[in-house]
Amino acid sequence: MIEVDQLVKVYAPHSPEPVRAVNGVSFTARPGTVFGLLGPNGAGKTTTLRIVATVLRPTGGTARVGGVDVRRDPAGVRRQIGFLSASTGLYDRLTPREMLAYFGKLYGLDGAGLESRIDALVDLFEMRDFQTRPCGLLSSGQKQKTSIARALIHDPPVLILDEPTSSLDVLVARTVVERIDALRSSRRTILLSTHIMSEAERLCDEVAFLYRSKIQANGPREEVKAGRTLEDAFFSCVDEVDRRDPRGAA
Repeated sequence: MIEVDQLVKVYAPHSPEPVRAVNGVSFTARPGTVFGLLGPNGAGKTTTLRIVATVLRPTGGTARVGGVDVRRDPAGVRRQIGFLSASTGLYDRLTPREMLAYFGKLYGLDGAGLESRIDALVDLFEMRDFQTRPCGLLSSGQKQKTSIARALIHDPPVLILDEPTSSLDVLVARTVVERIDALRSSRRTILLSTHIMSEAERLCDEVAFLYRSKIQANGPREEVKAGRTLEDAFFSCVDEVDRRDPRGAA
Protein backbone atom coordinates (compact mmCIF):
# COMPACT_ATOMS: atom_id res chain seq x y z
CA MET A 1 0.00 0.00 0.00
CA ILE A 2 1.06 3.58 -0.70
CA GLU A 3 -0.07 6.28 1.73
CA VAL A 4 0.60 9.93 0.91
CA ASP A 5 -0.43 12.56 3.43
CA GLN A 6 -0.26 16.33 2.85
CA LEU A 7 2.84 16.06 0.69
CA VAL A 8 4.61 19.32 -0.15
CA LYS A 9 7.62 19.96 -2.36
CA VAL A 10 9.06 23.45 -2.78
CA TYR A 11 11.99 24.08 -5.11
CA ALA A 12 14.40 26.92 -4.26
CA PRO A 13 12.52 27.66 -1.00
CA HIS A 14 14.87 30.49 -0.01
CA SER A 15 14.83 32.26 -3.35
CA PRO A 16 12.68 35.33 -4.09
CA GLU A 17 10.37 33.17 -6.20
CA PRO A 18 10.12 29.64 -4.73
CA VAL A 19 8.27 27.05 -6.80
CA ARG A 20 5.64 24.98 -4.97
CA ALA A 21 5.54 21.94 -7.26
CA VAL A 22 3.38 19.83 -4.92
CA ASN A 23 1.01 21.47 -2.46
CA GLY A 24 -0.72 19.31 0.16
CA VAL A 25 -1.21 16.15 -1.92
CA SER A 26 -2.90 13.19 -0.17
CA PHE A 27 -4.06 9.81 -1.48
CA THR A 28 -3.98 6.07 -0.77
CA ALA A 29 -3.20 3.35 -3.32
CA ARG A 30 -4.23 -0.16 -2.27
CA PRO A 31 -2.89 -3.64 -3.16
CA GLY A 32 -4.36 -5.20 -6.28
CA THR A 33 -5.34 -1.85 -7.78
CA VAL A 34 -4.01 0.62 -10.31
CA PHE A 35 -4.12 4.16 -8.94
CA GLY A 36 -3.90 6.84 -11.61
CA LEU A 37 -2.43 10.25 -10.93
CA LEU A 38 -3.78 12.24 -13.85
CA GLY A 39 -3.02 15.74 -14.99
CA PRO A 40 -1.25 17.97 -17.49
CA ASN A 41 2.50 18.38 -17.73
CA GLY A 42 3.76 20.56 -14.92
CA ALA A 43 0.96 19.65 -12.51
CA GLY A 44 3.30 17.87 -10.07
CA LYS A 45 2.81 14.23 -11.09
CA THR A 46 6.47 13.40 -11.63
CA THR A 47 7.55 15.23 -8.48
CA THR A 48 5.02 13.27 -6.43
CA LEU A 49 6.13 9.94 -7.85
CA ARG A 50 9.79 10.75 -7.34
CA ILE A 51 9.12 11.53 -3.69
CA VAL A 52 7.28 8.23 -3.21
CA ALA A 53 10.19 6.45 -4.95
CA THR A 54 12.70 8.24 -2.62
CA VAL A 55 14.42 10.03 -5.50
CA LEU A 56 13.40 13.40 -3.96
CA ARG A 57 12.93 14.40 -0.33
CA PRO A 58 9.66 16.16 0.50
CA THR A 59 9.59 19.65 1.94
CA GLY A 60 6.60 18.71 4.08
CA GLY A 61 4.10 15.96 4.68
CA THR A 62 4.69 12.21 4.66
CA ALA A 63 4.68 9.27 2.27
CA ARG A 64 4.81 5.59 3.24
CA VAL A 65 5.17 2.44 1.18
CA GLY A 66 4.11 -0.74 2.96
CA GLY A 67 4.21 1.24 6.19
CA VAL A 68 7.82 2.36 5.62
CA ASP A 69 8.41 6.12 5.70
CA VAL A 70 10.26 7.55 2.69
CA ARG A 71 12.24 9.93 4.92
CA ARG A 72 13.16 7.57 7.74
CA ASP A 73 13.99 4.43 5.75
CA PRO A 74 14.44 5.14 2.04
CA ALA A 75 16.38 1.89 1.53
CA GLY A 76 13.45 -0.04 2.99
CA VAL A 77 11.12 1.67 0.55
CA ARG A 78 13.36 0.91 -2.43
CA ARG A 79 13.36 -2.80 -1.61
CA GLN A 80 9.58 -2.80 -2.08
CA ILE A 81 9.25 -0.81 -5.30
CA GLY A 82 9.96 -0.94 -8.99
CA PHE A 83 10.27 2.56 -10.45
CA LEU A 84 10.06 3.69 -14.04
CA SER A 85 10.43 7.34 -15.02
CA ALA A 86 10.97 9.24 -18.24
CA SER A 87 14.61 9.67 -17.26
CA THR A 88 15.23 5.97 -16.57
CA GLY A 89 18.27 5.06 -18.62
CA LEU A 90 19.69 1.87 -20.07
CA TYR A 91 23.34 1.00 -20.61
CA ASP A 92 23.85 1.14 -24.36
CA ARG A 93 26.50 -1.60 -24.44
CA LEU A 94 24.51 -4.09 -22.39
CA THR A 95 21.79 -6.26 -23.88
CA PRO A 96 18.32 -6.40 -22.27
CA ARG A 97 19.17 -9.78 -20.80
CA GLU A 98 22.42 -8.43 -19.35
CA MET A 99 20.55 -5.42 -17.96
CA LEU A 100 18.08 -7.66 -16.17
CA ALA A 101 20.88 -9.85 -14.81
CA TYR A 102 22.82 -6.82 -13.57
CA PHE A 103 19.88 -5.28 -11.71
CA GLY A 104 18.74 -8.66 -10.44
CA LYS A 105 22.11 -9.17 -8.79
CA LEU A 106 21.88 -5.71 -7.23
CA TYR A 107 18.70 -6.93 -5.55
CA GLY A 108 20.37 -10.12 -4.31
CA LEU A 109 19.13 -12.53 -6.98
CA ASP A 110 21.50 -15.07 -8.50
CA GLY A 111 21.84 -18.43 -10.18
CA ALA A 112 18.90 -20.42 -11.50
CA GLY A 113 16.39 -18.22 -9.67
CA LEU A 114 17.63 -15.12 -11.48
CA GLU A 115 17.68 -16.87 -14.87
CA SER A 116 14.14 -18.11 -14.35
CA ARG A 117 12.98 -14.60 -13.45
CA ILE A 118 14.66 -13.13 -16.55
CA ASP A 119 13.05 -15.76 -18.77
CA ALA A 120 9.61 -14.98 -17.33
CA LEU A 121 9.99 -11.24 -17.99
CA VAL A 122 11.39 -11.77 -21.48
CA ASP A 123 8.29 -13.82 -22.28
CA LEU A 124 5.88 -11.42 -20.59
CA PHE A 125 7.14 -8.43 -22.58
CA GLU A 126 7.79 -10.36 -25.80
CA MET A 127 11.51 -9.58 -25.81
CA ARG A 128 12.87 -12.82 -27.29
CA ASP A 129 13.73 -11.25 -30.65
CA PHE A 130 15.91 -8.52 -29.15
CA GLN A 131 17.03 -9.83 -25.75
CA THR A 132 20.66 -10.20 -26.91
CA ARG A 133 20.86 -6.98 -28.92
CA PRO A 134 22.75 -4.03 -27.33
CA CYS A 135 20.32 -1.55 -25.77
CA GLY A 136 21.86 1.26 -27.78
CA LEU A 137 20.46 -0.35 -30.93
CA LEU A 138 16.91 -0.86 -29.67
CA SER A 139 13.82 1.04 -30.76
CA SER A 140 11.97 3.29 -28.31
CA GLY A 141 9.37 0.60 -27.69
CA GLN A 142 11.97 -2.10 -27.11
CA LYS A 143 13.80 0.15 -24.66
CA GLN A 144 10.59 0.86 -22.77
CA LYS A 145 9.78 -2.84 -22.49
CA THR A 146 13.30 -3.43 -21.16
CA SER A 147 12.95 -0.60 -18.65
CA ILE A 148 9.65 -1.92 -17.29
CA ALA A 149 11.10 -5.44 -17.07
CA ARG A 150 14.07 -4.00 -15.16
CA ALA A 151 11.67 -2.38 -12.68
CA LEU A 152 10.04 -5.79 -12.12
CA ILE A 153 13.16 -7.96 -11.90
CA HIS A 154 12.98 -8.33 -8.08
CA ASP A 155 9.20 -8.95 -8.15
CA PRO A 156 8.32 -5.86 -6.06
CA PRO A 157 4.89 -5.53 -4.43
CA VAL A 158 4.68 -1.88 -5.54
CA LEU A 159 5.21 -0.59 -9.07
CA ILE A 160 5.55 3.15 -9.79
CA LEU A 161 5.21 4.12 -13.45
CA ASP A 162 5.68 7.69 -14.63
CA GLU A 163 4.22 8.18 -18.14
CA PRO A 164 5.07 4.62 -19.24
CA THR A 165 3.83 5.08 -22.83
CA SER A 166 5.29 8.53 -23.40
CA SER A 167 6.80 8.90 -26.92
CA LEU A 168 5.75 5.38 -27.96
CA ASP A 169 3.89 4.72 -31.18
CA VAL A 170 0.29 3.54 -30.91
CA LEU A 171 1.02 -0.16 -31.45
CA VAL A 172 3.83 -0.39 -28.89
CA ALA A 173 1.86 1.75 -26.42
CA ARG A 174 -1.03 -0.68 -26.68
CA THR A 175 1.26 -3.61 -25.91
CA VAL A 176 2.72 -1.84 -22.87
CA VAL A 177 -0.76 -1.00 -21.59
CA GLU A 178 -1.81 -4.65 -22.00
CA ARG A 179 1.19 -5.80 -19.97
CA ILE A 180 0.48 -3.32 -17.20
CA ASP A 181 -3.13 -4.51 -17.14
CA ALA A 182 -1.93 -8.10 -16.77
CA LEU A 183 0.13 -7.16 -13.70
CA ARG A 184 -3.03 -6.08 -11.84
CA SER A 185 -3.94 -9.69 -11.01
CA SER A 186 -0.71 -10.23 -9.09
CA ARG A 187 -1.95 -8.14 -6.12
CA ARG A 188 0.63 -5.46 -6.75
CA THR A 189 -0.03 -1.85 -5.93
CA ILE A 190 0.50 0.10 -9.15
CA LEU A 191 0.86 3.88 -9.07
CA LEU A 192 0.59 5.29 -12.58
CA SER A 193 0.94 8.87 -13.79
CA THR A 194 -0.34 9.85 -17.21
CA HIS A 195 -2.01 12.61 -19.16
CA ILE A 196 -3.52 10.10 -21.62
CA MET A 197 -7.10 9.67 -20.44
CA SER A 198 -7.84 6.62 -22.61
CA GLU A 199 -5.04 4.71 -20.83
CA ALA A 200 -6.37 5.73 -17.44
CA GLU A 201 -9.90 4.77 -18.51
CA ARG A 202 -8.71 1.25 -19.25
CA LEU A 203 -6.17 0.70 -16.47
CA CYS A 204 -7.11 2.65 -13.38
CA ASP A 205 -9.35 1.46 -10.55
CA GLU A 206 -9.00 4.76 -8.72
CA VAL A 207 -7.92 8.17 -10.00
CA ALA A 208 -6.85 11.54 -8.71
CA PHE A 209 -6.89 14.70 -10.81
CA LEU A 210 -3.74 16.72 -10.11
CA TYR A 211 -3.92 20.31 -11.28
CA ARG A 212 -2.07 23.42 -10.10
CA SER A 213 0.01 21.23 -7.76
CA LYS A 214 -3.08 20.03 -5.84
CA ILE A 215 -5.44 17.10 -6.05
CA GLN A 216 -8.75 18.54 -7.21
CA ALA A 217 -10.75 15.26 -7.31
CA ASN A 218 -10.00 11.78 -5.97
CA GLY A 219 -11.82 8.45 -5.73
CA PRO A 220 -12.91 5.29 -7.55
CA ARG A 221 -12.83 5.86 -11.31
CA GLU A 222 -16.56 5.44 -11.88
CA GLU A 223 -17.44 7.79 -9.00
CA VAL A 224 -15.10 10.47 -10.31
CA LYS A 225 -16.48 10.05 -13.83
CA ALA A 226 -20.09 10.41 -12.60
CA GLY A 227 -21.53 9.07 -15.86
CA ARG A 228 -19.14 10.97 -18.13
CA THR A 229 -15.96 9.96 -19.88
CA LEU A 230 -12.88 10.36 -17.75
CA GLU A 231 -11.64 13.08 -20.10
CA ASP A 232 -14.88 15.05 -19.76
CA ALA A 233 -14.79 14.67 -15.98
CA PHE A 234 -11.21 15.95 -15.91
CA PHE A 235 -11.90 19.02 -18.04
CA SER A 236 -15.03 19.79 -16.04
CA CYS A 237 -12.94 19.70 -12.87
CA VAL A 238 -10.23 21.91 -14.40
CA ASP A 239 -12.80 24.42 -15.67
CA GLU A 240 -14.38 24.64 -12.22
CA VAL A 241 -10.98 25.31 -10.61
CA ASP A 242 -10.20 28.00 -13.19
CA ARG A 243 -13.59 29.66 -12.67
CA ARG A 244 -13.13 29.61 -8.92
CA ASP A 245 -9.68 31.15 -9.11
CA PRO A 246 -8.74 32.46 -12.57
CA ARG A 247 -5.42 33.83 -11.29
CA GLY A 248 -4.12 30.39 -10.41
CA ALA A 249 -3.80 30.39 -6.64
CA ALA A 250 -6.07 27.33 -6.15
